[in-house]
Amino acid sequence: MDATAKDRDSQAEQGLFAPEWRALTIGCIALISMLAFESLAVTTAMPSIAAALDGLSAYALAFGATLATSVLGMVVAGQRCDRVGPRGTLRDGVLVFAAGLALAGSATDMAMLVLGRALLGFGSGQLGVALYVAVGRLYPATMRPRIFAMFAAAWVVPALVGPALASLMVATLGWRSVFLAVLVLLPPAWRWVDPALRDLHGDAVVAPDARHRLIAATLAAAAALILHLLGQQTAPRPWLIGAVVTVLAASSAHLLPAGTLVARAGLPTVIALRGLLAAAFFTAEAFLPLWLQQRQGWSVLAAGLAISAGALCWSAGSQTQARLTGVPRVRILRAGLIVVALGLTAITVSATSSLSGALSVVAWLACGFGIGLSFPSLSVRLLELSAVNEQGRNSAALQLADALATTVALALAGLVFAPLHRLAPTYAFSAVFALASSLIVLSAILAPRAWRIGVR
Repeated sequence: MDATAKDRDSQAEQGLFAPEWRALTIGCIALISMLAFESLAVTTAMPSIAAALDGLSAYALAFGATLATSVLGMVVAGQRCDRVGPRGTLRDGVLVFAAGLALAGSATDMAMLVLGRALLGFGSGQLGVALYVAVGRLYPATMRPRIFAMFAAAWVVPALVGPALASLMVATLGWRSVFLAVLVLLPPAWRWVDPALRDLHGDAVVAPDARHRLIAATLAAAAALILHLLGQQTAPRPWLIGAVVTVLAASSAHLLPAGTLVARAGLPTVIALRGLLAAAFFTAEAFLPLWLQQRQGWSVLAAGLAISAGALCWSAGSQTQARLTGVPRVRILRAGLIVVALGLTAITVSATSSLSGALSVVAWLACGFGIGLSFPSLSVRLLELSAVNEQGRNSAALQLADALATTVALALAGLVFAPLHRLAPTYAFSAVFALASSLIVLSAILAPRAWRIGVR
């Protein structure tokens, strides 16, 4: 072993904050935390934003636009990182993300805000991929589990404090501060990471399917956005909705493993389940603060604390599943799905009745615990079914499934919510929560297929 290798091993033994890694580690964690805070804070602040900009009809679009463009950002970043390395991808991701923050933070109407959120999605998709590639290229194998654990913590902490902090910012500084505060902190975080990436280069080889995947990602993002826009029309034409959904399904089929859209047994079902679970949970999470504030009269702070409590229960569920070493994974997954289904059903009933909003929050805590059991179980099963040289591609497919399924679910929610809310607000919310519940019930039915041997 040469002196350089010995030095790197010695640094690795000292940990993530040893002198060689300190700036890189701090910068990576800071960037992930900003992505997490922006996402979670906006969930809490969006009811206030929609009210201020008179844009309730575009409520779902403000979330779905970010997810739709993130799909394109992920695919673009993956190809570019392989071809030229992660440095330029990270820089451009930061610039686009910053432009989105500035545009959203200065929005004078809902259209401007949605455009800013779309830029945010495209930038965050690039940022996330570039950071994961950088970790794989820079940190020794022995340190990667630790840095990924720090990434997880970088999501958990904003999930716990972000909604409550965002509500205080909205109350004291105004909703624009949610975007502009992240914009101020973004450049220093990027500067910590950038120097370490200077010597990382790609192999200048273009993957054989790169062009097709890029076209598919563009079509998927465009179709998802069009579906959201149709949801704002008073009476969208059914044939047009069907055509857009067909394009979205066809393009998604090129981005996900074969058989995902029909839940073929084995790996395709794992990825399909991840998409369905994410779509159900995050669609409900997007509309829960709006329901609590509009229909139950809760303050922004109280609604934010409810979202934070759900995140805390998610963390508790994740810790619980890690300790259930003697229980088959399929049973843990089914238990988690059933708990989420019961929680969402209770929220649906509460939205249609005169039950207290506090009961819905208790049900939301159950949803958080259930998804904490389910998400890791799907990740474990994915790795079990993936060859070593397929783990990266299949892990990326999980993220794409999350974004694609959630943006479609939000688009469908928008199609139902906007017209119903004008006539019967109570039933508009219950319809959205019922949609989320149905996705979880479908997941519970399909779950055993993830443990069958599929035909590849």
